[in-house]
Amino acid sequence: MPTIEVSLSDLNGLIGRRLTLNELQEAMLYAKGEVEASEGDTVKLEIKDSNRPDLWSAEGIAREIQGRYTTKRGLPKKYIVKKGKVVVKVDAKMKNVRPYTVCAVARNLKIDKDVLSQMIQLQEKVATTFGRNRKEVAIGYYDLDKIKPPIRFMTVKPDGIKFVPLDFDREMTPREILEMHPKGKEFAHLLKGTSEYPMFIDANDNVLSIPPIINSDISGRVTEKTKNLYIEASGFNLKFLVPAVNVLVAALADRGATIESVTVKYPDKTLVTPDLSPKKAFVDVDYVNKVAGMKLTAKEIVELLKKARYDAIVKEKGKRIEVLYPCYRQDIMHQADIAEDVLVSYGYNKIEPVMPKLATIGGNDPREVMSNKVAKVLVGLGMQEILSYILTSKANLFKKMNIKETPVVEIENAVSENWSIFRTSILPNLLEFLSVNQHVEYPQRIFEIGDVTLLDEKKETKTRDVRKIAAAIADTKISYEEISSLLDALLTSFGVKYVLRKISHPSFIEGRAAEIVVDNKSIGLVGEISPGVLKNWQMEMPVATFEISLEIF
Repeated sequence: MPTIEVSLSDLNGLIGRRLTLNELQEAMLYAKGEVEASEGDTVKLEIKDSNRPDLWSAEGIAREIQGRYTTKRGLPKKYIVKKGKVVVKVDAKMKNVRPYTVCAVARNLKIDKDVLSQMIQLQEKVATTFGRNRKEVAIGYYDLDKIKPPIRFMTVKPDGIKFVPLDFDREMTPREILEMHPKGKEFAHLLKGTSEYPMFIDANDNVLSIPPIINSDISGRVTEKTKNLYIEASGFNLKFLVPAVNVLVAALADRGATIESVTVKYPDKTLVTPDLSPKKAFVDVDYVNKVAGMKLTAKEIVELLKKARYDAIVKEKGKRIEVLYPCYRQDIMHQADIAEDVLVSYGYNKIEPVMPKLATIGGNDPREVMSNKVAKVLVGLGMQEILSYILTSKANLFKKMNIKETPVVEIENAVSENWSIFRTSILPNLLEFLSVNQHVEYPQRIFEIGDVTLLDEKKETKTRDVRKIAAAIADTKISYEEISSLLDALLTSFGVKYVLRKISHPSFIEGRAAEIVVDNKSIGLVGEISPGVLKNWQMEMPVATFEISLEIF
């Protein structure tokens, strides 16, 4: 979880009310954080929400506390974006290097040590946590008065230009920076495989930066004397870049800066950023009360939402509330997110626990009972049970299995690509396990009983979980006969009658794979993994495997 440092006096100035350290500890509950330590005027705060980058600065924390401790309710002040004159031209070559940038200008800033420390801290926290350590979002601040627009976002050859990088006193080529500069060595892997490097260059051919590595020492150095800022964020997806810049710009606007737009011209389109207009959503009164276990009126919910910095209006005869939420909030995806803010405003500690009056008798989940029975049979057949994560990556689920990509449930803002989607099959997990345990003695006989998540438009969540059983045997010699015998032993022990139908499948060796059919319904696959798939997993030992649905039992 992000940990930040703030000046208590600066934070109090932003809030508009003087809070003692003890009062701040209580107030931080509304900003989903707590006071971790303090020394003099410096306070270290741990923020518990890794999906709220707007809370990773004194400005963001102040907004949340204001709604509960002052008369400032509803949307923070309207963020006005004036039409600016700065233009950024994106070269066509950027498409395969670092294709997108979102930019803004902040003028008339009054930067002191507190403002500067919060700017740098927020920049680093957003790029490191939200931006996946600069891969998805790399951010640059620049002294606008030292730049001549238009700015070009283009590529250069490794030795094609020289400039003085930040914290150095001599000119270096991009190649030298990646080999010798501390930041270059730390982030060089982000440019691995590219023959030319991304770069921002102004109309005077002065280099602003090599994103996502380092700024220039001239325009890229921001000090307390800087009055006007040029801000850019670069990466591969606008869904990360837009909220990142909105968070930075909102913080600067709270410090009194005048925000201006930047026109970004791509070869095929033009974007004008930032867009700081509020976003619209809704929440049902009954849904909030169902989640909260309380009986709040629509009027009470509206007041609680205003404390959470929403604007809210009651609609549909008191049954639904329409809300406007700030531009820097990118975490509102469902009514549940709005209901959570209602409860935060109400105060979790104020909710009175109520003993449920339900005449129920506890019992084991039938699916878990059956899972345990199946596990005992497989253990009795000489198999070892493993347990892996339900989250995986598209590379593991599709590419390494030689399967064409299909729609799956994805994480909206995944911290890592390795855990970005919900699996629809357990077989890749078994192969991943075998690939990292090749130093262990063979044969290796493993199985897993676990859930996969499938898309289902008929469900409220548009998804459903299915329990599956997958088994794999890896050895110097393994055959279809051996894995099908294991399958037969398992199904026969439960009295399941089945047939095998020969199929062609990209993950299996041709002629050594079959579909498992029960009552004319396919319940899974069995076969020998193809050499191509084994190579994708960097495995040398043959592997035979099957996967079936637990529902058949």
